[in-house]
Amino acid sequence: MEHFSPFLSATIDVFEANKKMAERAIEQVSNDGLRTALDEHTNSIAVIMKHVAGNLISRWTDFLTTDGEKPDRNRDGEFEDNFTDRAELLAYWERGWSTLLDSLKSLTPDDLEKTVYIRGDAHMVPLAIQRSLGHTCYHVGQIVQVARIQAGDDWNTLTIPRGQSEQFNQERWGKGKPGK
Repeated sequence: MEHFSPFLSATIDVFEANKKMAERAIEQVSNDGLRTALDEHTNSIAVIMKHVAGNLISRWTDFLTTDGEKPDRNRDGEFEDNFTDRAELLAYWERGWSTLLDSLKSLTPDDLEKTVYIRGDAHMVPLAIQRSLGHTCYHVGQIVQVARIQAGDDWNTLTIPRGQSEQFNQERWGKGKPGK
């Protein structure tokens, strides 16, 4: 299990980077904007956040010993915006992320050899981790996209601004790119 620590460390880093990206996007959206869907067929940022948190809580509570789809999870209810304010939404969001990160940080090398279940389907632990990472990143992308639209001209980019890649490369590496 010599790769356990780098694998788990990299996984945690990617989860944390995505959490931070979503939160930087959310900061740029008004309270009303968080609750506004782009149209009748899409979810608001608040609903996406609620779903992500609910999923993380269900999947990562007692991760190694119980099915990832907990009997008390109300997945359909995750798509209803019933938070009273931003603080309540953010507290639930944080609960989901804390559940995930605490569980990941408690894993041992031997745990990677174990099988866990999600909706009754067997998954080796690394697959379950990657499944959760993919699902979460998918929804973080949605949050960022909707936030970008909601913020309009007031948006502050989360990555290298469009048209500034060469400037970034120059600042990062000076003349030329790595390996040249």
